[in-house]
Order: sequence, then C-alpha cells, then structure tokens
Amino acid sequence: MSAPPPGADPGEEQSFLSHLIELRQRLVRSAIAIVVVFLALSPFMRDIFSLLSAPLMNVLPQGTKLIATGVIAPFMVPLKVTLFVAFLITLPYLMFQVWSFVAPGLYQHEKRLAAPIIASSVAMFALGMAYCYYVVFGLVFRFIANFAPESVNVAPDIDAYFSFVLGLFLAFGLTFEVPIVVVLLARFGIADVEQLKAARPYVIVGAFIVAAIFTPPDVISQLLLAVPLCLLYELGIQIARLVGRRPETDPAASAPGGS
Repeated sequence: MSAPPPGADPGEEQSFLSHLIELRQRLVRSAIAIVVVFLALSPFMRDIFSLLSAPLMNVLPQGTKLIATGVIAPFMVPLKVTLFVAFLITLPYLMFQVWSFVAPGLYQHEKRLAAPIIASSVAMFALGMAYCYYVVFGLVFRFIANFAPESVNVAPDIDAYFSFVLGLFLAFGLTFEVPIVVVLLARFGIADVEQLKAARPYVIVGAFIVAAIFTPPDVISQLLLAVPLCLLYELGIQIARLVGRRPETDPAASAPGGS
C-alpha cells in the first residue's frame, strides 16, 4: 500500500474510506432486502399483476383482456411489477439504512426531527399511491373507456399499462410529500408562514403545470392531481404555523452526535 501524498491528512483519508465501506455495506443490505422480498413474492407474480390491472379491467367490457406485443412481455412485466412491490415493501428498511448512514453527522435536534420526517414521508407516499389506486385509476379509466368510439376495441398493451400506472404512482406519491416539504422550509427558516402564504398563486399555477405534465391529457386526471396538491400545500402551511421555526439552542447541546 503506497504512502499518502505529502500534505495529506491520513485521518481524513481513513475516515473517507470508512464512509465508503459503510455506504457499500448499507447498499448491499438494501439490495439483499429487496431481493429476499422479491423472491418471497415471485410465486404470486401473476396475482400481483392482476391486482394492479384490476382498476382497468373493472371498467372494460366483459371478456376484454390486456394484450402483450412483446415476445417476453408476459413474463417481464409481471416480474417488474413484483420487483416494484418488493421495493415498496422494503422502503421503510431502505429509509432506515439511509438514516443509519447519515445520523452520526447530524446535530441532536436534527436527529429528533429526522425520525418523524422519514416515517411521515413513507406514510404520505403510501397514502398518495393508495389515493391514486382507489380513486384516480377508477375515474380516469372509466372516462377513457366511455370516451372511446364503439368501433375501437380498448385492449391496452401490458407494458404500456405498467409504464402508465408507474408514472401516476410516482406523481401522486411525490405530490403527497408537499406538506412535509413545506414544514421543512418553515422549520429551517428558509421561508416563513407569510412567505408561504404569499406563494399560493404560484403554487396553484405550478400545480396545474405539473398535473398537465404527469397525467393524461384530460381534465379529470389533471384536477385529481392539481387540487390535492394545492390542498396539501395549504395543509403544510397550517402545520408549519403550529410547528414554527426551530428555536435557537445551546451550541454545545447541538454538536453532532451530542446528547
């Protein structure tokens, strides 16, 4: 092993290498967790895909089936769906790995704040996906099925369907993170409640722009994303009003890793 270059701090180099080793270990643990859950779910791949496609199948004419235009699509799409579900199931553990990696470098007040932020972020993302699955999908697919001309046989490709629902899941999951982002902005003094209230018009316009980008080009799906985004922003303002900005603390008590 070669000696460190002149002027280099061996302690800093060792610390950097130890952080890289720890990061690799946590990434490996996360990957193993996903693979283990995926293997446990793999016997139910067909059932999981049937559950995902249920909102569309419920509004299509009786006997209609999805189609697969790719040779390996009937195998690969259920596999990707199952892998996505495995990721969602292990998400709390993945967030715990992230938390364990960054926690030693946080101040004590940041540690107290990080745990509820991580837990609420996972919960809100799951709530956004549930809202998308149980509310949005049914309304959007029913609108599309009823709008289609009688001469058109509505039978979407399974790969295109998975890409479509995955995009909506991510869009609505991230939308439901808005209150947490607003609270963090106020908590860390980046923007106070009055500034957040003054930004309402821009948020409303931005909400409809985001909805136009991430949802199908119909009014129903755009409203189903834009309106909750605006309401969640308002919820974040109300929570920020209660939480307020973090009070100044004793620097000695706020040292990283302090008690």
